[in-house]
Amino acid sequence: MTDETAGGAVAEQSEQPQRRGRGPRRGGGAGGGGDRPRRGPRDGQTSEERADGELVDKLVAINRVAKVVKGGKNFGFAALVVVGDKKGRVGFGHGKAREVPEAIRKATEEAKKTMIRVPLREGRTLHHDGQGRWGAGKVMLRAAPAGTGLIAGGPMRAVLEVLGVSDVVAKSKGSSNPYNMVRATFDALKGQSSPRQVASRRGLKVADIVGRRKDGASLGEVAAEG
Repeated sequence: MTDETAGGAVAEQSEQPQRRGRGPRRGGGAGGGGDRPRRGPRDGQTSEERADGELVDKLVAINRVAKVVKGGKNFGFAALVVVGDKKGRVGFGHGKAREVPEAIRKATEEAKKTMIRVPLREGRTLHHDGQGRWGAGKVMLRAAPAGTGLIAGGPMRAVLEVLGVSDVVAKSKGSSNPYNMVRATFDALKGQSSPRQVASRRGLKVADIVGRRKDGASLGEVAAEG
């Protein structure tokens, strides 16, 4: 090949537009946005319920924390989950892990181990009004007639749904922190008593307790007398 031919080939190649390939995604490093895991629901929101045998669990809140280290960030997750059978049993738990599914699994296992039984009236509402408190969280639960519906929001609604309550009026008067709200709700539920429990504690018959309720006294007032 002569020098003229070689020079022409080089000039011809230089005239052709260079193909540009796609470079690496921005933020694809250890601490960039490309590797950032997807966030779960915000505090106070619930995820879709999942049936696990006879139990139903709801993801109430998930919190992500980041530790800045040399070369990037290390992410960790904390999940808050409530579990219930919708028949009067409910529990909650929280778990921490480097991945979201593992944190949820830990929280679910803890919730199953700490379940409590709450007496329900006609399987749809509470027997009497109640108040609960945990830290700065304050909640109020009121029994409601049939057809009222579940009037509650955020973490309180998640707890009452998996518990199986369909008619209740709930109000949060304190902190909106989901952990405080859930614990305050459980504090209120632990104070619930059925007519049978009140009668057994006071040495009376169930008919006597139910009769006093018909006369206008609430079960909470009757239980307070004992």
